[in-house]
Amino acid sequence: MPRRGEHRKVVLGLIAQEQDASRLRVRRVVIKSPHRDTWIDLDPMAYQCSALVAELADEWVAYVALARGTASLAYSLRLAIRDLAEYVDRHCEAPQAASLTEDRPDLAALISEMWRTLPSRYGAGSSVPVQRAQSLHVLVRFRAQRQDAVVAAGLLRLVSASHGVPVGKSRELDEFSRQEKRSLIRVAWEGIRQAEERLERGRALIASAAGHPDEHGWLNAGNLLWALAERQLSAVDIVAGLPPLASWPEELVGLASLRAPVRALLARYQLVTVLVSLLYPRDEDLYGFQVLLMAATGRASEEVAGLNVDDVEFTPSGVRLTMRKKRAHAVRHQVFDAGEVDAFTPGGRDGRNAAEAVRRLMALTERARRDCILDPMPLFLRAAASKKGRLLRFSRLGDIVGRTISFSQWTKSHGLELSAPIDIRRLRKSGKVEKVIARRGVVSDIADDHTVETFKGHYAHGTTVHVVSGHVVNQAQKTWFEAATAGPVSLSETAVEELEQPEALDALGISREQAGQIIAGELDMGVTTCRDPFNSPYSKQGELCAVAPLRCLECRNAFVLPSNLPQLLLFSDHLEQLRLRLSPPHFHALWGQSWANLRAVLSERTAAEIAAARDLIRQDEVSLQLPLAARAEFDL
Repeated sequence: MPRRGEHRKVVLGLIAQEQDASRLRVRRVVIKSPHRDTWIDLDPMAYQCSALVAELADEWVAYVALARGTASLAYSLRLAIRDLAEYVDRHCEAPQAASLTEDRPDLAALISEMWRTLPSRYGAGSSVPVQRAQSLHVLVRFRAQRQDAVVAAGLLRLVSASHGVPVGKSRELDEFSRQEKRSLIRVAWEGIRQAEERLERGRALIASAAGHPDEHGWLNAGNLLWALAERQLSAVDIVAGLPPLASWPEELVGLASLRAPVRALLARYQLVTVLVSLLYPRDEDLYGFQVLLMAATGRASEEVAGLNVDDVEFTPSGVRLTMRKKRAHAVRHQVFDAGEVDAFTPGGRDGRNAAEAVRRLMALTERARRDCILDPMPLFLRAAASKKGRLLRFSRLGDIVGRTISFSQWTKSHGLELSAPIDIRRLRKSGKVEKVIARRGVVSDIADDHTVETFKGHYAHGTTVHVVSGHVVNQAQKTWFEAATAGPVSLSETAVEELEQPEALDALGISREQAGQIIAGELDMGVTTCRDPFNSPYSKQGELCAVAPLRCLECRNAFVLPSNLPQLLLFSDHLEQLRLRLSPPHFHALWGQSWANLRAVLSERTAAEIAAARDLIRQDEVSLQLPLAARAEFDL
């Protein structure tokens, strides 16, 4: 490695060394970002199998460059190479001879054995082993696809199949409870109001300023803030130009929130940090907006925090947002209605209003957008004094620039007591649960922003699966309950006389033609009358009911007329005989509902009507007309 201060020449990600052997060169991946570049090195000479590491490192550099990968991808691939190198050094008899181009030593067998033992090196269910195996698999396959590279036959056979390492299971995040979510939304609005008041205090200080500190005094907070806002002085200039700490007035000491004893230089840095916070929003200000927008839109944290100013379009009804989901490579446009807004609950009863949150966020970041040159311009724009207060930098929420706080720190600073883990992604889960409840458990509708398989893998657990399964069970129970309890309509003599009246027809859901047929006895099915024998719930549409009259007392199409009473009494006698012949469970399963409905119908008849029907049965020798199959039943 070159010593610090020496000239280093980077060509295609490789550090040029004086040695001629390719294995002696340190490989480097450079990940570029708007703020700083990340250099990730891999030194083959740190291992005995340096030739093998050099070959894999070359593929590592080329693959990351081709894929335009992130630092996370580069680190993951480098870890896989290091794992293999350490394994080969320990278990290979001649690690110096190991190479992707030779079958001796048998590198394919070593890699296969390493994959087999990978899970034992980590906790049960860990997803790290499969990540290591997949990374190595990718690099070897990447080399095999190049025409100018040689890969041993054994390795080609190995990477042509699956690596066989178990995927492992990760602990899925559960959603915030409804009470926790309400608390988060309440605290978010409180934090936004505090941020607006702080920036308003900064504007008041600027308005009170007399002018440049060189002319009107360095010990006036308004002068310092005016100079910083108008770019007359930089953060470095203020740190260097402030008088000694002993001469600071109480106003300046209180503004910097200093606690004695404190070093003079640290006090200057702290004062600059406070001055910056009076001009621009901080992490703790933007977390409130992120919570509100996630709650209002139901979108993921990276979709919300990744919004740019160009992705926002206000409409007469609210706001139209363009959100990007990097993992799914998807772009979605959605309009969110403004709803009612008041001074006490800006989002309505539950505090969720995307249009109001975006409007106030843009007002809060107005000065920051004017003073920075980022392109595209982030909606969640923050400013921080980095390098101990010497430099002022603008960045998107989530970028590690200057003083930052985490989401969990933000919740604790507001006194929120939430269940662990305190992770903002749980708001996304809460939105999914609400969608489950609203869509009544229809998975294809719930998974409208990803695949059904993704929903099953990441969201179908906890409250979500309970809601879905509970709704399915309730629907099934309701369907079977309605089918089981639906019985015939019993009509009295008076009701039959008024059957052709329009009010009666509407109440019973039958036509005038059906009413005439019922009165004339044309629809008599034996035990009861049927409103439509060709539309039975027990037979195919258009076919004559195949279970009449045995199931008529369980059918919603059945009408019981006073003229049906003799047959009903005979059917009751038939069921009484079956009760004696069949065991109680068997009788209940086959005839329980018919028996209950029949008893309810007969209870509506007077003793005189039943006696008259019994006389009619004896005089006219009326018999029950049942299918032959109903005459023989066995308790099997």
